[in-house]
Amino acid sequence: MRNIVAIGFDMDYTLAQYKPETFESLAYEGTVRKLVYDLGYPQELLEWTFDWKYMVRGLVLDKKRGNILKMDRHKYVKVAYHGFRELSKEDKVGTYGNTFIRDSFDEPDYALIDTLFSLAEAYLFAQLVDLRDNNPGKVPEGADYRRMYKDVRAAVDLCHRDGTLKQVVAKDPKRYINEDTSIVPMLKMLRNSGRLTFLVTNSLWDYTNIVMNFLCAWHTLDGGITCKFDWLQYFDVVITGSAKPGFFLEDNRANIFEVEPESGMLLNTDNGTPMPQVGSTSPKMLPKGLNKRYRVFQGGSVGHLHKLLSIESSTQVLYVGDHIYGDILRSKKVLGWRTMLVVPELEREVELLWELRDTRKQLRLLRNERDLVEDRVHHLKWSLKFESLGDDEKQNMISSLGELESQRDQVRLAHQQAQGDYHQKFHKTWGQLMKTGYQNSRFAHQVERFACLYTSQVSNLSLYSPDKCYRPSEDFMPHEFHILPS
Repeated sequence: MRNIVAIGFDMDYTLAQYKPETFESLAYEGTVRKLVYDLGYPQELLEWTFDWKYMVRGLVLDKKRGNILKMDRHKYVKVAYHGFRELSKEDKVGTYGNTFIRDSFDEPDYALIDTLFSLAEAYLFAQLVDLRDNNPGKVPEGADYRRMYKDVRAAVDLCHRDGTLKQVVAKDPKRYINEDTSIVPMLKMLRNSGRLTFLVTNSLWDYTNIVMNFLCAWHTLDGGITCKFDWLQYFDVVITGSAKPGFFLEDNRANIFEVEPESGMLLNTDNGTPMPQVGSTSPKMLPKGLNKRYRVFQGGSVGHLHKLLSIESSTQVLYVGDHIYGDILRSKKVLGWRTMLVVPELEREVELLWELRDTRKQLRLLRNERDLVEDRVHHLKWSLKFESLGDDEKQNMISSLGELESQRDQVRLAHQQAQGDYHQKFHKTWGQLMKTGYQNSRFAHQVERFACLYTSQVSNLSLYSPDKCYRPSEDFMPHEFHILPS
């Protein structure tokens, strides 16, 4: 952290943590209405319900086959469902493990569920798969699994374009966003340490202002939100409507406009420098009482941001976001920024890891016993095949082999059952977020590759000393470093 000059934040799902039981349900209901009223799906979809706990991040949707997959770090499919029906081991191997060329499991044939906002559309896709399988006449004519996924995505985009979701959230932020009183002290701490702070969000100014006022506790006596601009004092630069991940491309030529906070008007700039407006002799001033050095923009690119903050090297920037591709991968791989990924699910995951520590020890013992028996089986088979043995000795070995194989099957079954029960403690369907069996999950592998830091909530930055670090034990995922309590 000594080398970090500027710390930046995404807003949605990073500073603003949405409540899945209300916000994801709102997104689901809005998407269903678009499917019915705009895309010709049957009215019965309006009666469907959404289980916000069912899907998890890190899953992959097979658009062609209507399957939902969980893979390990090597892209081997370990858990697979067709709609809500679990595929057998034989079906999994026959579909995904029986080819000479390894599938990349990427677009355009697959969709990655790598954000919390994608959970509702993944659940809806599984429901549509079951509807088509059981009642093919109820889906639009010619709609295969791929087309249905495309329709779900189109419905989600419609909800964003017409502002349906954000209008509802803006009216009652408390219903949809978690309050976090530690965000302001964290921002103050970072600024008092001499670091620059900035906000880069895809949301536009009007919605950004409402959410940030809520997070910074500018409430009226009746619990409503007073839209002031005081929260801007915690940021040197605010960029709205950034259009990430394109924002991070160095050859991005998007224009950057200054936002007039009171009216929301966009003012032309010369690469971020205010320009005199037509009919005026000087650039438009910010509202009275608002410090001129706290500036709000829309659009632009990372080049504009570096210039506004006077960043000399991209390694001087730490960026905090929730989207493994939109926030973390591009900013690290393309720019060389340091990155911090917000993974709210970690909180429960780490709690369970601690609670189940004795179970993990038992699993290791079972695994060791299983390995020992399997080694003995292999040794006996090798001896029977390649060694010169007398009839009696050979018969004794065959008898011992049969007993060992029976013991191996029992230990293997006990181990598999115990491991399955263990993973179901984390999630009944998909198991542990960061693991698939003994391997890191694909999601964990992405976190390991692209996030310099990861944490359950952004305000943890205010609770820990960035100068202390350690390498975790094998029970946790290997990483660059983790922050420890001071």
